[in-house]
Amino acid sequence: MAKEKIGIKNWFIITLFCFMGGIAWNTENMYFNTFITNEIYADVSQAAIRGSMEATTAVARMVALSAIAAVLTTFIMGALSDKLKNRKLFISIGYIAWGLVTAMFGFITKDNVANLLNLSDEARILGCTVWFVILMDIIMTFMGSTSNDAAFQAWVTDVTVPRQRPVVETVLSVVGTVSSLAVTGVGSFAQAGTITYKLFFGVLGLVVTLCGVAGLFLIKDPPRTLQIQSSSSYIKDLFYGFRPSVIKKNSRLYLSLISFCLAIVAFQVFYPYLLTYVQYVVIPENGGVSNILKPSVIIVAVIVAIILLACIVTVLKLSTKKKGPCLVAGVIVLSLGFLLLSTSTNIYVILISILPVVLGNALVNILFGAAIKDFIPDGKSGLFQGIRMIFAVLIPMVVGPVIGDKACQHAAQTIINEANAEVIVPAKDMFLWAGVVCIMALIPLLFLVKKGFKVNESKVEA
Repeated sequence: MAKEKIGIKNWFIITLFCFMGGIAWNTENMYFNTFITNEIYADVSQAAIRGSMEATTAVARMVALSAIAAVLTTFIMGALSDKLKNRKLFISIGYIAWGLVTAMFGFITKDNVANLLNLSDEARILGCTVWFVILMDIIMTFMGSTSNDAAFQAWVTDVTVPRQRPVVETVLSVVGTVSSLAVTGVGSFAQAGTITYKLFFGVLGLVVTLCGVAGLFLIKDPPRTLQIQSSSSYIKDLFYGFRPSVIKKNSRLYLSLISFCLAIVAFQVFYPYLLTYVQYVVIPENGGVSNILKPSVIIVAVIVAIILLACIVTVLKLSTKKKGPCLVAGVIVLSLGFLLLSTSTNIYVILISILPVVLGNALVNILFGAAIKDFIPDGKSGLFQGIRMIFAVLIPMVVGPVIGDKACQHAAQTIINEANAEVIVPAKDMFLWAGVVCIMALIPLLFLVKKGFKVNESKVEA
């Protein structure tokens, strides 16, 4: 029987690598997007934009291609980590390289690209700079998906059993939120121009690299990883999760993935554009930063945070016995939050809307995350990480930002940059589209609830 306790050392590793992985992912997912708008498009002419692409389109393409890279990487490296029975090396070396590539982002400028490629046409310089950012993002994604999506997620599955996973997923979610807040706190200085993006990317990249170095000494592959029985064919392992017999046998896993996918698509409709939306729409329409930070707003924010924390704790306790109903409630609450956000840019409406959005998102991520790990066949965690990435990353990050881009261009809300050119920025309409997509997640979820969530834990622990 597997040990009931995860152990202090493993808890430390889970927390540390989740936090540092969150630092890198949030830097990429949140601030590469603002980097494009605030740096790359800050002083370009209208003719250059027309000759290349809109800023929202650039973001959508970057997110989509990054997602494709993430999934292909996870398929290849997840199966390879199973084949070699070594998660430690993939996690540690991957984090080291992940941080180094992140640090290099600050050196991408239109001047550097123009000098490197000997360009003089403004439209070509803009287009090549955008594609240079996208290429570097793909390289960064390869490192992150190798270390985090393929190896770390499989390692967490290997060191836990079903009854522990809701708690572990809760910790991962909380730590991920903290890392997001940490990145936002530091990144706000770069976004405001107080510090340079070069310094911002450099410092955060360095701490991720140091985490990878620590992993070389801290991480140990658990017995379940070392006992993996993989097939003799690496190619067969890559396509294991696509076999009709495997899909039929693990129908609950695939229903979980489909429903989770739709919820994440909804999130990705607005998430790549969120900070730009706050910077160019929410803050100006609420009278500036000083007006947003007035006492009444802070009091409402604190009240919302307290209510939110109490709701999450209460519902998560209930979810240990009522996973199905809690997941259904989570999707409904999340959808309502998105729809409420689409009604107004008023700061008080936004703060109130945050309550159902964060609560619903916490339930969806924690409970689906635990369910997916539970439904993965024992000893096959590496083989299914690529499948998980198709539904959790590829489809959402390809489809979601495209929907968001269409919503933003349909609303046609613009700002005037330094060259007196109109640049399209996100609009609140994107939340309406997100809410509609999110509601669709209920369809496969109801089939999953009918099948049930119970797993044979004795078999997993044997």
